[in-house]
Amino acid sequence: MPGEISAPAAPVAPAELPALRRRVQATLIATQILGGLGIAIGFALAAVLARDVSGTEALSGLASTASVAGSALVAMPLATLMASRGRRTGLVLAYLLAALGAGVVVLGAVLGNFPLLLVGLVGFGAGSSANLAARFAAADLAEPDRRARAISTVVWATTIGAVLGPNVAAPAGKSVADLGVPATAGPFVWAAGVFVLAAAVVAVLLRPDPLLTARALSAAGTGEAEEGRSLRAGMDAVRKSPRARIALVTIAGSHTAMVSIMSMTPVALTRHGADIQLIGLVISGHITGMYAFSPLMGWLSDRLGRLSVIGLAVGLIGTAALVAGTAGPSHGRIALGLFVLGLGWSAGLVSGSALLTDSVPQAARAAVQGLSDFVMNTAAGIGGLAAGLIVSQAGYGPLNAIAACLLLPMAALALRGALRKV
Repeated sequence: MPGEISAPAAPVAPAELPALRRRVQATLIATQILGGLGIAIGFALAAVLARDVSGTEALSGLASTASVAGSALVAMPLATLMASRGRRTGLVLAYLLAALGAGVVVLGAVLGNFPLLLVGLVGFGAGSSANLAARFAAADLAEPDRRARAISTVVWATTIGAVLGPNVAAPAGKSVADLGVPATAGPFVWAAGVFVLAAAVVAVLLRPDPLLTARALSAAGTGEAEEGRSLRAGMDAVRKSPRARIALVTIAGSHTAMVSIMSMTPVALTRHGADIQLIGLVISGHITGMYAFSPLMGWLSDRLGRLSVIGLAVGLIGTAALVAGTAGPSHGRIALGLFVLGLGWSAGLVSGSALLTDSVPQAARAAVQGLSDFVMNTAAGIGGLAAGLIVSQAGYGPLNAIAACLLLPMAALALRGALRKV
C-alpha cells in the first residue's frame, strides 16, 4: 500500500551483523566510487560550460546553484522514500535521475539553450543527493562508538572516483568531438553512463536494506517509524535537540563555504591563464582533501568528540579562505587553499553527520538526515548563485572573505555546546 513502511522479511540475527556490516560497506564503497566519478566528471567544467552557453561570466555561478538546487529538491522526497521503502530504492532512483539530468545538460549545450542546461543540472544534482545519503546508510548498522568512522569510510571511497573525474574531463570532451557536442559538455555524456552503472550496483547488491534492517533490530515499530517520516517530524526532532542544531549548522555552513569558493575557482583560474588540464589538477587536489582524509576525521571525531572536530573544521576552512583569497595570480597558492578547503569540509561533514545521527531517535533519523541534506544544499545553492555575482563584481578575494564569515555561527554554537557540555 502507498505510504506503508517496508520491513525486512527476516530480521538479521545479532551474530550475523558483522558480516552484514562488511557487505553493506563494500557495496556503498563501490557506489561511492562510481557516484563520485560521475559527479566530478561533470562538475569540473560546469561553471565554464555555463559561461560558454550563457555568454556571460556573471551567470557561471548558476551551474553550481542549479546542481545544488537539484540536490536540495531531491533531499526530502528521497528521505521520505527511504523511510518508506529503504535505502536501496531511494539510491537507485536518485542515480537514475542524475543520469537523465546529465543527458539533458548535453542536449542544452548542443542547442545552446541555457535554461535547458540549467534544468539538466538540476536533475544532475540528484547524484550528489545519492552520494550524500549513502553516508547515512553506512551509519544505519554501525555501533555508536564507531559511527563517525563508518560514515568517513564511505565518504573516503568517493576519493577514487572524484579525483579521477576532473582528470578525465579533457578526454571525455575529445571523445564527443565528432558528434557535434561541445567539448565542455562531453564529461556529462560519460557521467550519465557512470550513474546508470551506480544504480545497477545498488539495485543488485544492497541487500538486505540497511535502514529497514536497523529499524527491525531496534524494534522501533511501524507506527513510530511512520510518524518519523515527515519533514515536520524531522524539524521537531532537531528543535528538541541542541546537539542536532549544532550538527545542522555545521553541515550547512561548511558545505556552503566550500561550494561557494570551489565553484568559482575554475573561473578565477581561467582569468589568470589556466587551461582545462591545470583546472582539473587543482580541483583534483581539492577533492583529495575532501575525501582522502575523511577516515582521519572519523577517527578524530570518535576519539576526541564531535565538537572538537567541528572546531577543527572552522580553523581549516578559515585558513583555506585566507590562502586562496590572497593568492592573486598564483596557481600554486590557489591549489593549496583548495586542498585545505577540502580538509575543512571533510571535518565538518563527518563530525556533523555523526553528531546529527547521535542526537535524534532512530525512528526520526531518516527524516532528520533528509532535512539536513535539504538545508545544506539549499544554503549552498544560494551561496553558489551569490558567488558568481560576487566574483563578477568584486573578485575572487572578496568571495573568500565572505565565505569565511559563514564560519561564525558554526564556531559560536560549537563553543557554546562545549562550554555547556550539551
